[in-house]
Amino acid sequence: MSALLASTRAELLRLRRWPATWVLIGVWFALDLAFVYVFDYIAYRTGEAAGPADQVPRAQLLAGLLPDAVPVAAVQGTPLFGGAILLILGALAAGSGFGWGSWKTVLTQGPGRGTAFGGTLVVLALTVVGLVLATLGLDLAVASVLAAVEDQPATLPSIGALAEGAGAGSLVLGMWCAAGVLIGVLTRSPALAVGLGLVWALVVENLLRGVADLIGGLAVVTDHLPGTAAGSLVGALGGSTGEGTPGVQTILTGGTALGVLLGYLVLFAVGGLVLMRRRDLA
Repeated sequence: MSALLASTRAELLRLRRWPATWVLIGVWFALDLAFVYVFDYIAYRTGEAAGPADQVPRAQLLAGLLPDAVPVAAVQGTPLFGGAILLILGALAAGSGFGWGSWKTVLTQGPGRGTAFGGTLVVLALTVVGLVLATLGLDLAVASVLAAVEDQPATLPSIGALAEGAGAGSLVLGMWCAAGVLIGVLTRSPALAVGLGLVWALVVENLLRGVADLIGGLAVVTDHLPGTAAGSLVGALGGSTGEGTPGVQTILTGGTALGVLLGYLVLFAVGGLVLMRRRDLA
């Protein structure tokens, strides 16, 4: 346990001082604010249907900007945009050590492979949870300001609703981050891992869902892909589907989506750990 704590502290120091970590976090916050609040508020104030608020009634736009909508609004971008960002972070965290030679140094002088890699997984898990909680806090602050500006009641969401949103967001982002870690270890190249991960998350899954309409029986597979499960879990919370919120779906029920996501999370994390123990570091 002491070795795992030491590995966790070392990995936490590395990621905290790594500019790429803060760039990715900043990109996520920028996307969250833009797509959840900025565009919708502009459409509400101008009275025009523009951007992601296309053909949405102004009353509905305003309701989505208020504090009681935060638990759902804060996680609507996690299946696609947030997932892609955390996949990049996971791929960089695991794959960069091969190109830099840091994995070879750590594993030949420090603890065993499982302990050292376990520290990376723990830090990434803490990063995911911290990012989701920070997003909820930021969105609550912005929504409260907008409620005051528009003279609307700033009704705060219940603790249960916040817990559901935090849990769903952490599970979705954690699954994508673990997928990035697995690809990073598999390819031993951060650039290749990021490229393959993004192609899968943003292109391949959408193409497979389109082909499923033409090939009988393929829908059983495409309905249980990682992106489908992530979008269905957010959709079960009440996230709006359609062009306004890419990635959010209602293909699976909430319980099924939760089980599938947990399965993928465990599969990716354990798969990365097992592969790391057997991987050639040369």
